[in-house]
Amino acid sequence: MTSRNRPAVGPIIYVAIVFGLGLYFTFAAVQGDYGLFRRAEIEADRKALESQLAEIEARVARMENLTKRLSDDYLDLDLLDQQARDVLGLIRADEIVIR
Repeated sequence: MTSRNRPAVGPIIYVAIVFGLGLYFTFAAVQGDYGLFRRAEIEADRKALESQLAEIEARVARMENLTKRLSDDYLDLDLLDQQARDVLGLIRADEIVIR
């Protein structure tokens, strides 16, 4: 009869272990290396990198256009004139420089 008066320790330990494992896996799912917060950080980084990529692609396209316009096959005289003025500081004989 003494065994009925004692509380059952086995089920209490089982529930405590299951509860602890549940807490651990919930924490890992939210805070872990592959958790929800890390996924949100990766998504934000992806969006920032995509915008940087779009910026760089636009700059590359502009540089390719300018390079093509100054190439031997196709020469844009207006662009050549602008570059000579900007880089070399040249002016035409009929111009007056005011500073």
